Amino acid sequence: MAQSLRYFLQVFVVVATTVGFGAAEVSRGFTVNTHDLTVLVNANTTFEIYTSQNLDDNINVKLEYKEHVDLNPDSFVYQAGSSFNQIVTVTGRHAGHVEITASSDPSESWITNDLFVRIVVAKSEAIIYISIVVGWIYFVAWSVSFYPQIWINYRRKSVEGLNFDFLTLNIVGFSLYSMFNLGLYFFQEMQDEYEARHPHGVNPVLLNDVVFSLHAMFATCITVAQCFMYERGLQRVSKTAFGLLGLFALVIIISAGLAGGEVIHWLDFLYYCSYIKLTITIIKYIPQALMNYRRKSTVGWSIGNILLDFTGGTLSMLQMILNAHNYDDWASLFGDPTKFGLGLFSVLFDIFFMLQHYVFYRHSNESSSSDLTTDTRVQNEAQNEAVEKY
Repeated sequence: MAQSLRYFLQVFVVVATTVGFGAAEVSRGFTVNTHDLTVLVNANTTFEIYTSQNLDDNINVKLEYKEHVDLNPDSFVYQAGSSFNQIVTVTGRHAGHVEITASSDPSESWITNDLFVRIVVAKSEAIIYISIVVGWIYFVAWSVSFYPQIWINYRRKSVEGLNFDFLTLNIVGFSLYSMFNLGLYFFQEMQDEYEARHPHGVNPVLLNDVVFSLHAMFATCITVAQCFMYERGLQRVSKTAFGLLGLFALVIIISAGLAGGEVIHWLDFLYYCSYIKLTITIIKYIPQALMNYRRKSTVGWSIGNILLDFTGGTLSMLQMILNAHNYDDWASLFGDPTKFGLGLFSVLFDIFFMLQHYVFYRHSNESSSSDLTTDTRVQNEAQNEAVEKY
């Protein structure tokens, strides 16, 4: 999820990303007043190049960029010992992403290391704002989606119908997702390593990612606690789920050991955690779908959760399509299908759950005379008969 919100928030959270990468360290050479700009096609915007201290030599600087924009000026000369600032006008020509870098004479890396600007050229300002609104709607939908299940468990005083394998995989997945976000957002060592691997990149984790993952973990913990408080019948975590969790734990322990022994970097450890989270996202719905099929009922499994998740997933994909059109960046959608594919996979499962609830097992749900499942009713009847005999 959070990966979908990153795309448009990167345009507006310039200060946060700059601080996150340690920009407080004063550059010895040339720098700019912002590393991120958005400009419309055939429109203009500006950025400023300056030095934080006087330099000892005359320096020729040439700005380097692709055909998506025009720059005026695209080169300048710095006079030794002078204070300096240069306003550069950017004109959007073609929608897309472009990075402005610079070369200098004399050619020393420290002179232009911090002179770069990431520019997004957009076709429509209206689509930018529509994308933002869509993003916040699905952020809210996904955040609220945890609570219908919590409410139905509380109302029924039972968690029967909620698959424990799904719940176990969910809490592990969100815990790993939170670990990844916290590591990249708060730990400077991780940020420095990410910057070293992606010199002009933007930190992929924003504050909303941290908040969402921690909230998701909190809400899932509430649901787990309900499993110990309320009627659960004969339900338990399966041996298959325990086997998968054992495998995931082995990967995490080995990765942590390698990171602790400096064989790999701790950033790689976080990446391995994120890969496990992606794997869990793909498989976690399968146990619940099988359970509904075997019971021929969705009683105890909140359809509200599914409807909200479907809303969030659909709007997430809509936002990706809007952004791909507005920035002429279809490669981000189809060139790397993981992000879009995971969203589509979740939406397809949501559709299947809706079919189970409203079509396949509709009469079973309507004819249920109790909020408890068949297993619990049989178990309770057996207990009552035993009491009567006694």
